[in-house]
Amino acid sequence: MPASQTSSRIAVIPGDGIGTEVVAVARQVLGAVSARHDLTLTYTELDWSCRRHLSEGAMMPADGLETLAGHDAILLGAVGWPGVADHVSLWGLLIPIRRAFRQYVNLRPIRVFDGVESPLRAARAGEVDFVVVRENVEGEYSEVGGRVNRGFPDEQAIQESIFTRAGVSRIADYAFELAATRRGQVTSATKSNGIVHTMPFWDEVVAERAAAHPGVRLESEHIDALAAKFVLQPQRFDVVVASNLFGDILSDLAAAVAGSIGIAPSANLDPTGTYPSMFEPVHGSAPDIAGTGVANPVGAVWSAALMLEHLGHQRAAADVVAAIGSTLADPATRTADLGGTAKTEQVCEALLALI
Repeated sequence: MPASQTSSRIAVIPGDGIGTEVVAVARQVLGAVSARHDLTLTYTELDWSCRRHLSEGAMMPADGLETLAGHDAILLGAVGWPGVADHVSLWGLLIPIRRAFRQYVNLRPIRVFDGVESPLRAARAGEVDFVVVRENVEGEYSEVGGRVNRGFPDEQAIQESIFTRAGVSRIADYAFELAATRRGQVTSATKSNGIVHTMPFWDEVVAERAAAHPGVRLESEHIDALAAKFVLQPQRFDVVVASNLFGDILSDLAAAVAGSIGIAPSANLDPTGTYPSMFEPVHGSAPDIAGTGVANPVGAVWSAALMLEHLGHQRAAADVVAAIGSTLADPATRTADLGGTAKTEQVCEALLALI
């Protein structure tokens, strides 16, 4: 993690759809909290998006990664738009950034806030508060594989999973170190009873790293049973560590448990601080509501708070999260996805007033 500094350079990629709307709110909230805590954030706004792909043939320019490397952090809205295939937008922007900058931790905090009704009766505010730590650069989402005999009856697609000792060790260590600052429990997602090579290897390495963190309890759960327990007993979890695919699925399920994917933040971290880390809400670009003024900005604002925390501004981050909690507790400042009637701008105004 980079050392705390009062001045930071932020690359902003609003992206597509509601991404532009929620990033605008996050920028205003960052401005307010920066003034309160005497921080200086300077921004470089970049038009990298599906719209750019449609007009110029690429999500970002050829020197895009070099441009980002000169910043302390990246704030992303969302990417995705009709006319550009999802794998094109993903592999044209997000995945190159994550991998070039060694953002091997995908962090997804999950919390049930006062005033937000979970679809689960057992998920109550103050009781459900956990974090999904997803391995973010290898695992099932490797680039190794291909397709042969295209268009013939014997066409084949081969996709290889890549699990390295270094990769599993560092994500496990991050999870154990995080749990040591929380309630001291790590749950590891596996499927070693069905996936014969990679998952037993994952289990072995996670267990080895657990031995180096004796103050943290480790339990291992098969992914199918774990998904069920997310629904049946969400309050039992503290830190959940998972491979790329399992973590991707579990974190979206957990966001639904918390009441709405619209409030879910994420951080793509290089914990060493060597490269910029990237912060983004997980709700996607939502073309169906883009431009209507009803998008929930909380996921983007909470992502901005994670960015502040990563940059060493814990008090400023805590102020933003407290403001989020207050707006969610008030029916007048909850958006439609949370059963309210507030517009994006009303939520923004409430957040600014609280900060």
